[in-house]
Amino acid sequence: RVVTVSAGAIHSTALIAGGAVFTWGKGEHGCLGHGEDLSNQLLPKKIEALAGRRVVAVSAGCLHNLAVATDGSVWSWGGGGVGQLGHGDEQTQLLPKKVDALAGRRVVTVSAGREHSLALAADGAVWSWGGGGEGMLGHGDEQIQSQALPMRIEALAGQRVVAVSASLLHSLALTANG
Repeated sequence: RVVTVSAGAIHSTALIAGGAVFTWGKGEHGCLGHGEDLSNQLLPKKIEALAGRRVVAVSAGCLHNLAVATDGSVWSWGGGGVGQLGHGDEQTQLLPKKVDALAGRRVVTVSAGREHSLALAADGAVWSWGGGGEGMLGHGDEQIQSQALPMRIEALAGQRVVAVSASLLHSLALTANG
């Protein structure tokens, strides 16, 4: 039973009721999460690297993906060209890799945009990373350089954020008071 789906630029992701993640589409940039197998997948294929982990949320970006496990940990894979994977570098990840910079934060949902990512913690804090052009990371500037590690969006401090969404060149946050 599929509980949620997410469409990226060249691939799709599905989360199954038991917490398994399936991907299909173009395999380039490792966006399918199947390791060295970069072949295109015409049918949904389970990401074996996440076996044994119960995933509760997924989001497909342009060439990367994010997933949240039941323990609140965040996992990313695919193209990392401007730091959108959150590992402190710009490397491509062929398999899901834990975003260590968010360890200790209980993340409840994520959103992958074109070249940036967002994470919403259980306490309502929002974290962003990746390409920073157009001010889409929410840190009060229009920096062109990337932010390769998650950084808390201080402008939202004191707000109880309940949902986030990353898009092509902007981000949105919904607060509890609407």
